[in-house]
Amino acid sequence: MKQIWLAAILLAVFPAGALACEGPVSVCDGVSAAGFALIRDGKPATVYVDAGASKPVQRVAEDFAADLERVSGVHPAVINDLKDMTGSVVVIAVAGHSPLPVDEGGVAGKWEAYQQSVVDTGHGKALVILGADARGAIYGTYDLSAKMGVSPWYWWADVPVVKKTDLYVTAGSRIDAPKVKYRGFFINDEEPAFGGWAREKFGGINHQLYGHVFELELRLKGNYLWPAMWGKAFSDDDPLNQQTAAEYGIIMGTSHHEPMTRAQEEWHRHKEGGVTGGKWDYTTNADNLRTFWRGGIERMKAGNFENVVTVGMRGDGDEPMSEGTATHLLENIVADQRRIIADVTGKPADQTPQVWALYKEVQDYYDHGMTAPDDVTLLFSDDNWGQIRRLPDPTAPKRAGGYGVYYHFDYVGGPRNYKWINTNQIEKTWQQMDLAYDSGADRLWIVNVGDIKPMEFPLSFFMDMAWNPEAMTPEALKAYPAKWAGQQFGQAHAAEIGDILTRYSQYNARKKPELITADSFDITSLSEMELDYGVLAQQTQTLGKTLPANAKDAYFQLVEYPTVASANLYSLYYNTALNHLAALEGSPRANLLADIVEKNFQTDKGLAAQYNGLAGGKWNHMMDQTHIGYDNWQQPEVQVLPKLIRVPEKGKPAHNAYKSDRLYLRPSLSKAGTFVENEGAIAIEAQHFIRKTEVPGLHWQVIPELGRTLSSVVSLPQAAPATAPGDMALEYDFQLAKEVDVTLNLYLAPTLDTQGKGGLRIAVTIDDRPAQTLTFDLRPDTPQWTQAVKNNILILPAAFNSLKPGKHTIKVFRIDGNVMLERLVLDTGGLKPSYLGPPESAAN
Repeated sequence: MKQIWLAAILLAVFPAGALACEGPVSVCDGVSAAGFALIRDGKPATVYVDAGASKPVQRVAEDFAADLERVSGVHPAVINDLKDMTGSVVVIAVAGHSPLPVDEGGVAGKWEAYQQSVVDTGHGKALVILGADARGAIYGTYDLSAKMGVSPWYWWADVPVVKKTDLYVTAGSRIDAPKVKYRGFFINDEEPAFGGWAREKFGGINHQLYGHVFELELRLKGNYLWPAMWGKAFSDDDPLNQQTAAEYGIIMGTSHHEPMTRAQEEWHRHKEGGVTGGKWDYTTNADNLRTFWRGGIERMKAGNFENVVTVGMRGDGDEPMSEGTATHLLENIVADQRRIIADVTGKPADQTPQVWALYKEVQDYYDHGMTAPDDVTLLFSDDNWGQIRRLPDPTAPKRAGGYGVYYHFDYVGGPRNYKWINTNQIEKTWQQMDLAYDSGADRLWIVNVGDIKPMEFPLSFFMDMAWNPEAMTPEALKAYPAKWAGQQFGQAHAAEIGDILTRYSQYNARKKPELITADSFDITSLSEMELDYGVLAQQTQTLGKTLPANAKDAYFQLVEYPTVASANLYSLYYNTALNHLAALEGSPRANLLADIVEKNFQTDKGLAAQYNGLAGGKWNHMMDQTHIGYDNWQQPEVQVLPKLIRVPEKGKPAHNAYKSDRLYLRPSLSKAGTFVENEGAIAIEAQHFIRKTEVPGLHWQVIPELGRTLSSVVSLPQAAPATAPGDMALEYDFQLAKEVDVTLNLYLAPTLDTQGKGGLRIAVTIDDRPAQTLTFDLRPDTPQWTQAVKNNILILPAAFNSLKPGKHTIKVFRIDGNVMLERLVLDTGGLKPSYLGPPESAAN
């Protein structure tokens, strides 16, 4: 029973072709008399789409025919009439327009739902893909494409398609539909990489480029896009951009600070009309701003374009509004914008979807009582570093417009930009978005993905989870990396590639590469992490050599480059730190180390050039992002070699006091027992509790890999009310050799108080002493928050005096949800400073 249940979960997250050939409408290798022949003896089924179908549906039928050709090597017939049709046919239609009789009750009237059914036509079998609406038909079709082996990343990451001679679809019917209504991503911070690439390959960020973006989004089962906006205006740069979005079926939006479908860049254009270019200030220039905004809504109506209209206002260029801006002013701005919407569309404002992004200071206004019309979606944001700032109270009345979340995989701002490479753990994304969904934020999910590349892995996860957060259980999360790797590279190496994806994401999340310098870590910790990455890079390159030639470009983009380039960066800074230490000693070894650093610097350039040159230069400029040489929050214009010191060769020999002779050992997955002291400290991974206490409706859950070392332990469901110390407990036994005063340090993943109730709480005690309640309240841009996000950890200390020799028990108590425990480190008098903390202690 458990295996069937897990298969059902994974089926909801991944195309069935990635699993065993089980269940209705699964795609399977071979021939079956009972199934539908998708490809037989190398010949694909015919594709039917009504000649009068909407452009998005006709276009996906053409794409599906191309996918069948990618798999079979033969382009199928595409027809608009089923008269005299024999043999297998795939019917792509919208409810009410199927040429074959099927029960439409399961999808009728359901937003973006689809049904896939194998039916008998009397002349053969047909596979009917029926959408409740056009996008439902699109998702049902692309779902089948993925099942037969066409990755959503076939173009964007050059993922190869395995040729098949025979494929069949199992009998039956299945229905699917999204749980989150609007799901999408934001192309942002797109210079120099994405922008340089687009200008070279497409002549600009235009409709030809956006066609590829729209297709990717639909294949990922997304429907909503915030377009690139650094010096760009989606509708003004290319008049065909918005029309192309409509032809694909994409819902357009504008970013959190660009109201009324207008790009901010448009305000600085066309000044000859006397409207734009003035002061972006509603208190002094309201008439011009209203005229400007009206133009955006008029353009939307004239083209009959599908938009979620951003309302509200921030300062020009995504800056805070002027100090002292009243909440009342923002409420008036939104009221005026809604009057424009109603006047231009000729419909009540609540019939046009709208979103108000509560970003940065706008959230503060909301916290202080700013109100929003009930039909407007309130879009909460993270802190730009992956911790959601505010969420709805799960006990509050439902709003017609609901709530959403704006999340970040990329950011430009303090404490430092992070734009170069993927540094996002899907485990952390899961934890935060699971909390969001559990709290009622289910109307709109959007993520800032920077240049799209190299965020393929976390973006896939975000979109899969957005389609059905309920299916992304902890079990499905754990299986996801290997399943995703299998979708791109086949099952032979899926587990190993999935492990590499997980590991490099974890290593990069320890401290984002842009934050690293030679002085970022103590030398032992830096040595350990450099060795960690070196081992992983070697494993990655060795595996890459075993893959077929047609998979090597995709592997380099998705796996090898982010791993090897990051490992090289650690080597560069490690050897820079050694160079400085050797120079202090006057050792000529400093010169050898300087040579190594200069080689690392050239290796970085070479790896970027290799990436940019893949597929005949298809991705040129995509790895142009600078990442070495930061000295403030903003990126350096060019890469900067770290400062190196050379000494005269006659210097005295160096000793090895600064060298680490140990590799950081990953903690055992199964260690538990009584932990013993070593060198004045005891370190315990959170998942190695010896006992636990739970209450009905709440349980402890280990999330593997979440955090900097092994895992984290969280309480589920995350939005559950607070519990009293003692109700939910984790216990850890340890042994002391002598009486001592101790400090217990809890290592927590950074999280924010999403309810604004004064912080998050966790309690701890040793033995039967009174529990100490520890409260933390990380607030963006404060010193404590800055330190926590830079190091991706928050350490809470609790002091306990006069512990006697012998066995003791640490008890950690849940109070609030959204608290993630990674490690416990007990300082018994000899704890040495180190970035990750000491290795886990022995247990007996």
